[in-house]
Amino acid sequence: MSGAVPGIRPYRSYVYAYPHKTSYRPLPERPALGELWAGERKDALSLYLHVPFCEVRCGFCNLFTRIGAPGELTARYLDALERQAAAVREALGDTEPVRFAAAAFGGGTPTFLTAGELERLCDIAERRMGADLCEVPLSVETSPATATADRLAVLAGRGTTRLSIGVQSFVDEEARAAVRPQRRADVEAALGRIRDTGVPVLNIDLIYGIDGQTETTWRRSLDAALAWRPEELYLYPLYVRPLTGLGRQPGADADAAWDEQRLRLYRQGRDHLLAHGYQQVSMRMFRRCGARGTAPRGPDDHACQTDGMIGLGCGARSYTSGLHYSFDYAVDMRRIRAIIDDYTETADFTRAEVGRRIDGGEARRRHLLQSLLQAEGMEVAGYRERFGSAPAEDFAAELAAFAGRGWLEESGGLLRLTAEGLAHSDALGPELFSPAVRHAMAAYEPK
Repeated sequence: MSGAVPGIRPYRSYVYAYPHKTSYRPLPERPALGELWAGERKDALSLYLHVPFCEVRCGFCNLFTRIGAPGELTARYLDALERQAAAVREALGDTEPVRFAAAAFGGGTPTFLTAGELERLCDIAERRMGADLCEVPLSVETSPATATADRLAVLAGRGTTRLSIGVQSFVDEEARAAVRPQRRADVEAALGRIRDTGVPVLNIDLIYGIDGQTETTWRRSLDAALAWRPEELYLYPLYVRPLTGLGRQPGADADAAWDEQRLRLYRQGRDHLLAHGYQQVSMRMFRRCGARGTAPRGPDDHACQTDGMIGLGCGARSYTSGLHYSFDYAVDMRRIRAIIDDYTETADFTRAEVGRRIDGGEARRRHLLQSLLQAEGMEVAGYRERFGSAPAEDFAAELAAFAGRGWLEESGGLLRLTAEGLAHSDALGPELFSPAVRHAMAAYEPK
């Protein structure tokens, strides 16, 4: 099967977290964090610090971030982050061990902060939260313009094990078409500085489906990235979303020809990376075989999916077994600026404000989603051990439909996506959303 499945849009939604924030709602009871975390395991938590600032907003970006930080905004933001960290650490308590198994700084662009501010960010993670950044995997996102030697030196010195840089395209014309002003020479210089740090894992993000992109130019970007032998590569399909720069342009709606183009470029990129010694981990993620500092198996924990996650910052999520919570969500720049300003003025961080409850049915869906969308698949026995039922009992109609399209197979006790199933991950994932989550997402008014 070489094209899209008739009647099925292959690019419906990137399922990087379930349930999506657009299904979150204000929590009337505003539960106390101490109560939320009282019955939770705390011996292998994930810690995520969100920095909502960028030097420029790319045309495709719908992340919670703002351009620039006038006045002392970054200092005020770090002040608020420290207050939140103190409140959260107190809520975790000391009646049982609290240990962090992984940490990540995301955004926005964490390296928008100065070197001194990055030191403070690390201090908040270590001194306020108790995470030992030199002993756990630490992933940090950066950009070509902000990957300066002084910032990278701080991150390397504080234990960073993975640096992820958003390049998107090594072709200057394509970068401009994606409303991402950059020059390839500057990108290459930033990659050189990253390699000079000795941080074990370099990840490069690339995007396919940009206006004017061809198989030839896509190959040019792939080869330029491979020249750096990155331990990881992410290949993202371009999405045009409401309230983004590209979403405001005439003719931004997707069509069948664009779907076919993206599928074609995806397959080209996948096959090219597999031929150059990379293993496919998910539709988007590829890992160089035998690369140092990378886990040989397991889900991609950079994708906001780990249970037991503490998120600090106004765009971060936190996950307990029964509640996912965060702050208000927006894409429009004016609304984002207002939310950030409110965050910096907040004194009391002891309660959850916005979120969504996770019952047993949603926990099953989430487990199936985050397992099935990985290339290695899901162990049926592990699912049964956790939930007391078989996936075929809980999701009979959905799994039968996937198998009927040639997307899913079961072998050796594993439910696993076929090559075409992985290619259609962004169509398959949304079909597993619960009716309640679909309704909440449909009722959300973009802001």
